[in-house]
Amino acid sequence: MLDLQVIKPHDPLWSQTLQKLRHDIYHLPEYLKLEAIRTQTIPEAILITQEDKIFLIPYLIRSCQDLYQNAPHHEEIFDAISPYGYPGILLSDAAFGQGEFLNLAVSYLAKVLRSKNICSAFFRLHPILNYGFEQILPPQICQITGETVSINLMLSEAEIWQQTRSEHRTHINRCRRAGFTAKIVRYEDYIKDFISIYEETMNRVTAKPMYYFGYDYFTELANLHENIHLGIVEFDNQIVCAGIFTEICGIVQYHLGGTKTDFLKQSPSKLLFDRVRFWAKERGNKIFQLGGGVGGTKDSLHHFKAGFSKLKHNFLTLRSIADADKYQYLVELQAKKLNVESEQLLKTSFFPAYRSSQI
Repeated sequence: MLDLQVIKPHDPLWSQTLQKLRHDIYHLPEYLKLEAIRTQTIPEAILITQEDKIFLIPYLIRSCQDLYQNAPHHEEIFDAISPYGYPGILLSDAAFGQGEFLNLAVSYLAKVLRSKNICSAFFRLHPILNYGFEQILPPQICQITGETVSINLMLSEAEIWQQTRSEHRTHINRCRRAGFTAKIVRYEDYIKDFISIYEETMNRVTAKPMYYFGYDYFTELANLHENIHLGIVEFDNQIVCAGIFTEICGIVQYHLGGTKTDFLKQSPSKLLFDRVRFWAKERGNKIFQLGGGVGGTKDSLHHFKAGFSKLKHNFLTLRSIADADKYQYLVELQAKKLNVESEQLLKTSFFPAYRSSQI
């Protein structure tokens, strides 16, 4: 018999449950609240337990009203998404390796979502904490969407350096000789500097709107000061590169970062990552997750990160159609808007299909 609860960020049960589970910053209720404000969504988590087995998944509820506002419909439809990053599912030690429990919990998850008029859910899973889930969950639900790069901080410093691509080692040493210095600083003291560099970077790469976070987001992120760190690279009394890194439960994550355009040729970001990985190791962390390419692709960003380590993890996504009728209804509306057949949208890899703008 499973016990199921839907919990809100203000519910102490959320934090109490996290104390029993290895988790990442993306699972903190404070992080979900911050993401909800940024994305204008509703933060929640579903907790499922069976004796000492625990299943917890945080998510954001998003309205689909903009998709059907000109069509007749009597009740509001929603879908569920992950907050930015790699949250995914948390399991207790007793639940790991229990495929029957995990599959049962995922099926119960769909039922709960459907009862809340949530027609679909798209969750990004955690490359470390959800490792191997593609071998347990059905392929139509859990899919390999890409690849991420991690650094095993349990290796010796010499082994970590040896795994670094020779080109990266050359740039790191060249930066040092030229007078570039990398260090970890108080996040609160350099927020404005970081925002300036980050926005310059996003503008340069013509990033999608989802990668623009706004000043309020970055200032509020400071409330997670125990888990948020800022790395910078300085040259000639100016900050030329900066990155936000998270740290919790032995896991360090690269969150966001950028480099001033005038210093791209010197590759100061390589010096920054080099400093952070050894800083993270010194603090007793076990793994440094760099992430992957944009959208999980093996692009230039993925290639850059892969230069720091040979350790790779599958980037998994969980895709659930909780209410097939409502899902089909939205697909048909979007197909009509795009002047295509609904079957064409359903054949695309984009999920949910009703939010696809291309065929």
